[in-house]
Amino acid sequence: MLEAIEQTEEAGLTALTARSGLPKTTVYRLLEQLVALGVVEQHGTSYRMGPRIFRLGLGWRPHPRLRLASAAPMRRLADVTGATVGICVLREGRTLAVHGIPGTVEHLAPLQPGATWPWSTAAGKLLVALAPRGAPFGPLPVSWRRQAAAIRDAGVSLDREELVPGVCCVAAPVTTSARGDAVAALCAMVEPAQDLRQLAQAVTLAGRAVSAGLRGPARTVRRVTYPRTATSNASPPTGS
Repeated sequence: MLEAIEQTEEAGLTALTARSGLPKTTVYRLLEQLVALGVVEQHGTSYRMGPRIFRLGLGWRPHPRLRLASAAPMRRLADVTGATVGICVLREGRTLAVHGIPGTVEHLAPLQPGATWPWSTAAGKLLVALAPRGAPFGPLPVSWRRQAAAIRDAGVSLDREELVPGVCCVAAPVTTSARGDAVAALCAMVEPAQDLRQLAQAVTLAGRAVSAGLRGPARTVRRVTYPRTATSNASPPTGS
C-alpha cells in the first residue's frame, strides 16, 4: 500500500486500488489505519505520505556513524572540486542516495537523499564489483566480469556521461574494515571538461577519510588535503 502511495505521490481510492492490485475494501481499510497512525495523510478524497513516515525515514542509516563520519570529508571534497558530492548505497537493485551536497551539475543531476537511479551508475557499478561472490543481483551484462575486474584494480568507478548527458561521475568505496567491505560509495559528479584523473584521486582520499571515521571516533580523523581539480582532456584511470 505504501509503495502504491509513493508511486502515485497523491491519489484517490480508485487509483490506489488499481496501482496496488488489492481489493478496494482492503485498500480502504488499510488507508484508514495508516491515516490513524500518521503514516498517510488524507486530503479530501486523496491520500499521500504523512509526516510520521517522513520522520521514520530520516532515521534510516546504512551504518550508524555514516552521517557523522562523512560530513566533513564530503564538504571538503565539494569545496575543493566544485562537484556534486554524495553517499550512495545499493538497495533493491538500484542506486540509492543517502546524503548529498549540491555542486556545479546540480541542475542536471540533483542528488537528494532518497533519490534512486539504475544500478549502472558509477556508485552502483563500484558496489556491485565489490560485492561478495554470490550476491543476489539480477542478470548482468556479458562484459561485466571484465568491467568489474577493472573497477577493482583501479579502486574507483567512472561514468562518462553514460547516465546523464553533460555529467561525469567518479565513485570510491566507503569501507568498514581493512578487508575492504564496502558499506557505501562516495561519488562526485562534475562537468565532462573536468580532469577525472585528479577528481578520482580526491574522491579516493575522501572515501578513505570517511572509512576511517567509521572505524573509530570521528573526532580523531585527521584533515585530508585533496588535490584541486581542473578542466583537462587527460585520460582518466580505467574502471568505467
